[in-house]
Amino acid sequence: MCEPLLSVNRSPKDEEQEGRVSLHDLKPQLADMREEVLAGLAAQPRRIAPKYFYDKRGSELFDAITRLPEYYPTRTEVGILESRLDAIAGMLGRGNVLLEYGSGSSRKIRLLLESLRPLAYLPVDISREHLLGAAEALAVDYTWLEIHAICADYADGLELPWRPPPRAGVDVPITAFFPGSSIGNFERPAAARFLAGVRRTLGRNGQLLVGVDRRKETAALEAAYNDSEGVTAAFNRNVLVHLNRALAGDIDVDAFAHRAHYDEREGRIEMHLVAQRAVSFTLGGESFDVEAGESIHTENSYKYAPEEFRELAAGVGFDSVAEWSDPQAQLSVFLLRAQ
Repeated sequence: MCEPLLSVNRSPKDEEQEGRVSLHDLKPQLADMREEVLAGLAAQPRRIAPKYFYDKRGSELFDAITRLPEYYPTRTEVGILESRLDAIAGMLGRGNVLLEYGSGSSRKIRLLLESLRPLAYLPVDISREHLLGAAEALAVDYTWLEIHAICADYADGLELPWRPPPRAGVDVPITAFFPGSSIGNFERPAAARFLAGVRRTLGRNGQLLVGVDRRKETAALEAAYNDSEGVTAAFNRNVLVHLNRALAGDIDVDAFAHRAHYDEREGRIEMHLVAQRAVSFTLGGESFDVEAGESIHTENSYKYAPEEFRELAAGVGFDSVAEWSDPQAQLSVFLLRAQ
């Protein structure tokens, strides 16, 4: 279903935006969320999928995390894009469709929009409010840009609700952008399934520009997920606030503490919410008892050596045609092309 993006207080600019920005709402129903969340909390060890971090407040907190001095991935990725933009744009090509997994109005997507001048921009996000806010901000600043905002859970594949008509009898190529080293939030087999789904979505001549955090020393990684201002802790606990609101819960959020550590053998940061005392609560009509010291696993963030990621991509039909990194080799941006 497609509907125009509307504004309550209309202005001439709002009227202009309405014709260029459309919302395609494919978001999973609450029943799907309830089933997944309750199953995760009933499992041992308990878990909550990281996609539920991103209600409006969660998205705001994550934006704040990206500006913290300890959190290197965002500024490093921006630096790579800024310094290599001409080479990246030359390889991606201009005037095609730009699809972004995880919508944003940040410097990263603006760099690509300004350089690539795409035929259309398709941001995808599970948080409807965040998606619309980002689309509105970009529509104001890029009056030439047609935006199709897609509210969806893209983890298990995505069938695009809109594609441009063929150009000279040939499908318009689609370039996908997956920034922020978000590929690391998938378990390694799930990352392969996600990449395979992206390849199906993009179709022939599809390309994926993806940021990948690299393996590095433990101290730097743990500092990035345990910031001194406590923003990451607030972000982690906010998932409980979100679930309380969405599933009529009564979880005592203050009873849980943030914990993040690096598992070098698995090559991943783990984030947990640890019960500081015995906690009983109801959520979605079900009751839970969590013992003191027991944790709810909320996120993994996997790190990859470059050769690991190239092998992962090749296994699902992508060629790694280019890689750019920073001088400290903290993060890589890969350009993948469907074989």
